Amino acid sequence: MNMPIETQSPTALDVVKYRGDFPILDRIVADEKPLAFLDNAASSQRPQAVIDAMSDCYQRYYANVHRGIHTLSEESTDRYEQARRGVAQFIGAAESHEVIFTAGTTAAINTVARSWGDANVKSGDTILLTIAEHHANIVPWHQLAARTGCKIEFLPLDENFTITDEVVAEYLQRLRPKMFAFTAASNTLGVEFPVQRWTAMAHEIDCRVLVDAAQAAPHQVLDVQALDVDFLAFSGHKTCGPTGIGVLYGKSALLDAMPPFLSGGGMINEVTTTGFTSAALPDKFEAGTPPIVEAIGLHAATEYLTSVGLDEIHAYEKELGSYADRGLREIDGVRIIGPEPDLKAGIVSFVVKGVHAHDMSQTLDAYGIAVRAGHHCTMPLHKSLGLSASTRASFYFYNTYEEADRLIAAVSEIRKRFAPSGRKRRPRNL
Repeated sequence: MNMPIETQSPTALDVVKYRGDFPILDRIVADEKPLAFLDNAASSQRPQAVIDAMSDCYQRYYANVHRGIHTLSEESTDRYEQARRGVAQFIGAAESHEVIFTAGTTAAINTVARSWGDANVKSGDTILLTIAEHHANIVPWHQLAARTGCKIEFLPLDENFTITDEVVAEYLQRLRPKMFAFTAASNTLGVEFPVQRWTAMAHEIDCRVLVDAAQAAPHQVLDVQALDVDFLAFSGHKTCGPTGIGVLYGKSALLDAMPPFLSGGGMINEVTTTGFTSAALPDKFEAGTPPIVEAIGLHAATEYLTSVGLDEIHAYEKELGSYADRGLREIDGVRIIGPEPDLKAGIVSFVVKGVHAHDMSQTLDAYGIAVRAGHHCTMPLHKSLGLSASTRASFYFYNTYEEADRLIAAVSEIRKRFAPSGRKRRPRNL
């Protein structure tokens, strides 16, 4: 049954208008139910503008970049470097060569851990993380520890699922880490950490800072110069762009001093039978054929998000996420994994008494609602909370209050099915 989409929101963001830009949102799934795509923290959907930009490249001017002296290569090269300049503007970088295209956030963090880490970290040094980190911001540092003998320390959460500045200051002063790597927004808790404040605190003790912005770049304005971060990483596929591309931002002085991580074609200045010299930035870190069409798609995505307005996106998602959070908290047997709604973005993770997360996700799919179940690549976080898995609903600016109502009502019905006395209220509009 098709249901009406609520058109009004407190932020006056025109949700219906923007939903029309995403063809996949018209899907009918699960026994003729309209799709409610609430799995955006794993990967967002793509607007027609991104699909068209990538298709246009493949149809009209695709060729390999940088060294081809013919029309198609020159056009592809121009669009590829235009994409770099566009992404630099999107995150407020001072120079476009501070933007390195990678395969994703994971590849970007690995590049820093292998290149900066191997060159600067030694036995006895400390890398400081938070317990809320995604595995992509844990495992590369574990590997660095195995290579160098450095130590990995984790900031714990308090009872409110957050970390105070006082705790951060104490760990920084006591441990004197070489690197403080933390997420701007937790992909499980939804909590948004104060990037600018924590970066300034780390710099006071000459500690470098890497920010995992995979859950921030799609949802809020980032200005790397104002934040003063040393490194920042995010992925295209969470930012309305394609898979297979991400961004590593680094300050020029740091990137210049770092040795290349991957080697081969494209990243060299000269190769002889006795050695090689690497190219200048950004080519030094882009070995092989780069993600040409993906970069063009990412540029289209950043332009699209800018046209919508990242401040408006952030405000709307906080309102919608808070609405879903409050509704789910009213269901008996539901435990929210995360802080109060005003402290987080549009991510609501929860567990339901008597219902495994995988069963919850599979059953919600029968209602046409797509969510994520499992540990969300945050096993240390889940273990610290005494959990093996949770269910996560993650909202984006194209989601609606009607979809949030459907989620609340479905969870209530599922909980009632497993425990007949387990519902306090019946949310509207299943």
